[in-house]
Amino acid sequence: MQLDIIIRHATIIDGTNAPAYSADVGIENDKIAFIGDLSRVQAPTDIDAQSKVLAPGFIDVHTHDDTNVIRLPECLPKISQGITTTIVGNCGISASPATLTAAPPDPMNLLGKQTDFQYPTFASYAKAVTNAEPAVNVAALVGHTTLRNNVMDDLFTGATNEQIAQMRKTLREALEQGALGLSSGLAYASAKSSPEEEVQQLAMELSEFGGIYTTHMRTEFEGILGAMDEAFRVGQKAKVPVIISHLKCAGAGNWGRTHDVLKKMDSASAHQDIACDCYPYSASSSTLDLKQVTDDIDIFITWSDSLPEHAGKLLKQVAQDMDLPLMDAAQALQPAGAVYHCMDEADVERVLKYKLTMIGSDGLPNDPHPHPRLWGAFPRVLGYYSRERNIFSLETAIHKMTGLSAARFQLAGRGEIKTGNFADLVLFDKNEISDVASYDHPIAAAKGILAVIVNGNIAYTEKQGVLSRSGRFLARSIK
Repeated sequence: MQLDIIIRHATIIDGTNAPAYSADVGIENDKIAFIGDLSRVQAPTDIDAQSKVLAPGFIDVHTHDDTNVIRLPECLPKISQGITTTIVGNCGISASPATLTAAPPDPMNLLGKQTDFQYPTFASYAKAVTNAEPAVNVAALVGHTTLRNNVMDDLFTGATNEQIAQMRKTLREALEQGALGLSSGLAYASAKSSPEEEVQQLAMELSEFGGIYTTHMRTEFEGILGAMDEAFRVGQKAKVPVIISHLKCAGAGNWGRTHDVLKKMDSASAHQDIACDCYPYSASSSTLDLKQVTDDIDIFITWSDSLPEHAGKLLKQVAQDMDLPLMDAAQALQPAGAVYHCMDEADVERVLKYKLTMIGSDGLPNDPHPHPRLWGAFPRVLGYYSRERNIFSLETAIHKMTGLSAARFQLAGRGEIKTGNFADLVLFDKNEISDVASYDHPIAAAKGILAVIVNGNIAYTEKQGVLSRSGRFLARSIK
């Protein structure tokens, strides 16, 4: 038996939610070649895991790394927390297929500046990722708002039949070129005016290709149950799976309603294919949305183009410094970004534990003072929520960030430790793993991630940092 890497004496948690077990793992080229006893076999690279946990590489199902995996291919915020695959194009915004003739509208500006949108076709984006050789694998959705911006001069209205036909054609081409599906961001002003019928028409392109529909719903506040109904209707009409992005009950008046939200998830899942993702924090982060401005919660300003000197302050402090009412101060900062401390911790735990919930970071890599989820989401699930809070076992936690995600997004050969699968693996210390990134100091690598392997190559170690860039672009399997 010829092996390139042997990992010995590992505690294997295989991503299926099965109990942990002890074994050696052998890697040949980019695949897992053997699991069992390799005491009589040698390999050029030999790692003694010393009973540390070996898990499938984590799959971040909700990211906004679209342009960053190309511009900053070391992907340090990802690989340092054990992520080996990142899914981009969420919340209706994607780097492709995009044609911009002006600055990107909110919230497309979260992905970069106009010069960063260089991918008029999905195939050109996939090629750019491949050429960049990122440290992690990349798979991509197509954003509804991106499609709208290609064909509409006014995003604050519904699309015409002709515009919808143009968007459908572009979406279909992207699906033929390997896109995972369609995402929407209906809570944002640039998509909020699109009627349900517009989204349904686009989603109709998905079923032929086995694509999925993910949605940042029209609201996560008081009207959340109605917004869920809309999302489920789109899936029913298009006959496609639906994933609700970063499921939460936002706003102080909405706290505790996850009981009702999860009952609705249960009810819908009985007769259609649905799921959700969640990040493990009680604060959200996005552009500064005037509709969310309130003195009920703390709102931290992460950046401002108009008044950059006020970045890094609470909005209340900015208003006080400017001697303005809160809303006037928020308007003066535009365009800007913010972290909203808008959720109840009990709601966060309830959603994290839910059987259909996957883990996604939803990090914003271009924020100068990002939400700590960018660097800490996955270790936080394993350290704080599993080890300290004990809301679920380590096996369940890992399943939610590996096997469950790979199956949902049809990432063949990933998400489970089994012979023949791609060797995307993470070795960590279950007693030490923790998120170091905080709201005050958000740029910090996690603790306890000992080694990360991507497609059979050691990509990162805690002691040495990024060692190789072996990620690939993962196209959806064409049906």
